[in-house]
Amino acid sequence: MSVKKRTKLHVRKGDTVKVIAGNSKGKSGKVLEVVIAKNRAIVEGLNLVTKHVKPSATNPNGGIEKSEAGIHLSNLMVVDPATGEATRTGRKADDQGKLQRYSKKTGEIIKNG
Repeated sequence: MSVKKRTKLHVRKGDTVKVIAGNSKGKSGKVLEVVIAKNRAIVEGLNLVTKHVKPSATNPNGGIEKSEAGIHLSNLMVVDPATGEATRTGRKADDQGKLQRYSKKTGEIIKNG
């Protein structure tokens, strides 16, 4: 019987992140989706790629669409909600023993979303 191990990442859906490397360096946005298998996150409005779409019944004109592509998690840092600066994250147990993410810069707990 196999037990699925849940991967703990520093980035979650709904987080505001800052890009620290790549073409979108310095920009920040909200995480729309995290692809755990590829260690990538799709960030709103960043790393846009153009895709040529053939005409179909739903899209009779076809054309060129812009959409977000994944950014590797190593190129993202979570933005601290208290200060608005990019920070590393850690985990510490709260009163009930549940692990909470916190900002290494300020020590504040980072709420999801």
